[in-house]
Amino acid sequence: MNDFNKNLVDDLRANAGKPSSGPFVGRDVLILTTRGARSGQLRENPLAYTQTGDDLIVIASKGGAPTNPDWFHNLVANPTVTVEVLGESFPARTRVLTEGEEYESLYKQQADRMPAFWEYRQKTSRKIPVVVLERLSAVG
Repeated sequence: MNDFNKNLVDDLRANAGKPSSGPFVGRDVLILTTRGARSGQLRENPLAYTQTGDDLIVIASKGGAPTNPDWFHNLVANPTVTVEVLGESFPARTRVLTEGEEYESLYKQQADRMPAFWEYRQKTSRKIPVVVLERLSAVG
């Protein structure tokens, strides 16, 4: 994890999931923990998100790069992840969307709140995936 992401993760954990400095102040950011597709090691990534119902939505934009982010490859290989949001941590199942009405609606929801996501679409020819994080119920 690069220093920027590590510092943001530390800041989120120290402030009940709310960024206290830098470019993400006032934004909704979660920590997504995936298991490495090849290494099997846990990987943490701070990601902007939106919410629809009980589900959290993240977009695998990688700033409009021509390839998907590493965390996306990890969750495709290992679709059960850990989500930390607003000081709470829970397991979630991932559901990947790349087309259709739900895809367009959820992409628009996030891009309307964070217009850089519209720019990312213009910068790449790949279809930027939308990932739905569905909370797994506690077994007990």
